[in-house]
Amino acid sequence: MSRRLAQPQSLLAGALLGAGLLFAGAAAGEGKVAEVVGGTAHQALFGIASQGDVTVAVGAAGAILESADAGKTWKTVSPAPTPLSLLGVALAKGHAVAVGQEGTVLVMDDAGKWNKATSGTDSRLFNVAVNAAGRAVAVGAFGTIILSDDGGQSWSAVAPQDWSSYSKEGEQPHLYDVAVDDKGVITAVGEFGLVLRSADAGKTWQALHKGDASLFALRLSADGSGYAAGQNGAVIRTADGGKTWSDVDVGTTAILLGIQSGADGRVLISGMHDMMLSKDHGQTWSHVDDPDVASSWYQGVAGAGPALYAVGHAGKIVRVD
Repeated sequence: MSRRLAQPQSLLAGALLGAGLLFAGAAAGEGKVAEVVGGTAHQALFGIASQGDVTVAVGAAGAILESADAGKTWKTVSPAPTPLSLLGVALAKGHAVAVGQEGTVLVMDDAGKWNKATSGTDSRLFNVAVNAAGRAVAVGAFGTIILSDDGGQSWSAVAPQDWSSYSKEGEQPHLYDVAVDDKGVITAVGEFGLVLRSADAGKTWQALHKGDASLFALRLSADGSGYAAGQNGAVIRTADGGKTWSDVDVGTTAILLGIQSGADGRVLISGMHDMMLSKDHGQTWSHVDDPDVASSWYQGVAGAGPALYAVGHAGKIVRVD
């Protein structure tokens, strides 16, 4: 399979079939899945984020679902604020930003309404992060990185001008996920196993990891622990805020698309035809034993209160225990 995947959304729609699973190194049947929101076969949700009791999920055709009670109940924003698919969403205290196709950026105002912001790009934006100070960073196709310091109202391009130090033959790698910490430090992951870091608002960048497998998902916690995951069951782990990374064998070769970890020791990684769960800070892993998980895909993962939620095919939101 090629490493260069221009349209991950098409993967999730079913273009990548037959992803094999290897069960060595992981136990089976540890987690339980309960459907919270169900949709139709033609729907899809790609991203989910949580801040306190507020949780937001986004997806195809501009779908936005909101919960004010830590994911127990949901309402759909109607009409959808855009007809374009939304691929990522981020929440921080006082800030909510969603991104998607054709450079779409939506920002929630103080009244709870989603409004379109001018991103300055028409590239597909795969994901976004925002911190409590209002620094937001979105990443996307062919090396797109845009930054906002006003909660997503205005944006500027901050990607490296020369990619020769970061990718083979200077290719502009698709960047699939991003994190921004309380100090404003940006970490992004993408093709070629790339982990990029900037501590100066995108003026300079450092490559912290390279490899063969594209990385589709990133999770960094305030305590410095974190994970990135992607193709062929690839998972890498950090204990120092992303400065250094080591490989982790979680016992699958599935395409992995989302990660959530919490202080209680649980780590949930979602993907194509598989979902991996650890209850001991990533020391041991098990497959979530559910027919729906085994036959379909889940991409976005978030923690709301004590619950873990995943979103994916058929517009579903599920709780994983």
